[in-house]
Amino acid sequence: MKRRALISVSDKSGVVEFAKALVDLGFEVVSTGGTFRTIKEAGVEVKYVTEITGFPEILDGRVKTLHPKVHGGILARRTPDHLQQLSDNDITPIDVVAVNLYPFRETVAKEGVTFEEAIENIDIGGPAMVRASAKNHGAVTIVVNPERYAAIVAELQEKGEVSDSTRRLLALEAFAHTAEYDSAIASYLKGQCEEKDQAAEESDCGLQIFTAGTVEKVQDLRYGENPHQKAAFYREVGYAGAGAGTAKQLWGKELSFNNLLDLNAALELVREFEEPAVTIIKHNNPCGTAIAATLEEAYVKAFDADPVSAFGGITACNRPVNGATATELVKTFMEAVIAPAYDDEALEILKTKKNLRIMEVGALEGAAPSYDLKKIRGGFLLQEGDYGQVKEEELKVVTERTPSDVELRDLQFAWKVVKHVKSNAIVVAKDGVAIGVGAGQMNRVGSAHIALEQARGTAIGTEKEAAADVGAWSSQGAVLASDAFFPFKDTVEMAAKYGIKAIIQPGGSMRDDESIEACNRLGISMVFTSMRHFKH
Repeated sequence: MKRRALISVSDKSGVVEFAKALVDLGFEVVSTGGTFRTIKEAGVEVKYVTEITGFPEILDGRVKTLHPKVHGGILARRTPDHLQQLSDNDITPIDVVAVNLYPFRETVAKEGVTFEEAIENIDIGGPAMVRASAKNHGAVTIVVNPERYAAIVAELQEKGEVSDSTRRLLALEAFAHTAEYDSAIASYLKGQCEEKDQAAEESDCGLQIFTAGTVEKVQDLRYGENPHQKAAFYREVGYAGAGAGTAKQLWGKELSFNNLLDLNAALELVREFEEPAVTIIKHNNPCGTAIAATLEEAYVKAFDADPVSAFGGITACNRPVNGATATELVKTFMEAVIAPAYDDEALEILKTKKNLRIMEVGALEGAAPSYDLKKIRGGFLLQEGDYGQVKEEELKVVTERTPSDVELRDLQFAWKVVKHVKSNAIVVAKDGVAIGVGAGQMNRVGSAHIALEQARGTAIGTEKEAAADVGAWSSQGAVLASDAFFPFKDTVEMAAKYGIKAIIQPGGSMRDDESIEACNRLGISMVFTSMRHFKH
């Protein structure tokens, strides 16, 4: 009895040659639809699937291969009992199955595609055959990747069969293929869910779908955080908004694991601002952040806030980069820059730095929310991204002194920056510039000390040349933001010594009264946000 192969593929690369080789090796080839026509027209002997099922295609092709003569032939073990059952039901074993699935992702990516068109491109019979073949890979060779055809034919020619190890490897590839396919469908339907049924999103629909594995591998990375760690970059399937994961590299060396982490941190920070904003990131924390009337001015202020730390940093801009900004940016060594776009002059200037990675993300507005995934050994943690914002009318002044308009603007600026600093986080700001950052300390007053010491000696822009008195450009008159409440009044008392005039923090400590009393005694304004921004 001839061995049987079933071929039904969307990607027809090499399928004629594969079918011909199987026929030459003594296989009977069975096929469906367009694959059948392709093979037949090439002059290769092939049977249409209805010839073995004895049942016509129905429901506009939705039911073609979902038949016991197909799935019985695939799923039967080669045991006497199973083979007898096949014989009793006139079913022939199927030894080779070559299937790849409808191009669902490409279909839904087309402009103007309707929901009905998308649904019709959800393959049912294909995944069923792939999964059945992969389950029974002890007896069946399942091929989902046309690049495998040649190796399979070579094994059959050399040994007369495909080895156990090859069939197991192909089964692994097959299950990965259907998992990726299902994740693409889940991502598409999630988008429809968000557009048409907000209630479903509010019922944790998003979190449940994300856990289905909606990611695809983009590339291997040279290494992880350290050279002895292997690493790879995966992209969230179906996410089309502006983000570090979807950015296009225009120039420079290959991205590293740490580059991608810092690019993401940088872009998410500048996304907070409507004004021209620039941040410089080192080790996932901002060492310089500023807003200004122009992007060039914002960059200069951000760099001057901590020029030592800025060396080798990652810069993000929330506006297209022009020549003037690029001219400033290339004055020092930067690992990468990320922005919505670059004009021709800016690109020409930036490309004078051969190793500078230039990343373009497109418009920042309208990007869909994403998720925050952290791995722990034996599991992972998943949460919604921290997109919480506090409106000015939601701020609560809890002290006798009310912040001035200028201080209030700086408080709001500092609050947006501190959200992107590792906890415990303290940011000191003045005139739209983060002049001191305390990150990741084990106690809050420790972070405050670092931030205030840095702020005390920071020179902002041209003030460093004009100021004769350190007090004119130091922490005197600045504001302070804390990502979480003060457990004790010690941070307030320290801030007063450095001339801080206003503080913003969530509130909610059992000892809030002590901090408020200290502010009143020391002439400091304090504003509560009622929202915490821990970042671990």
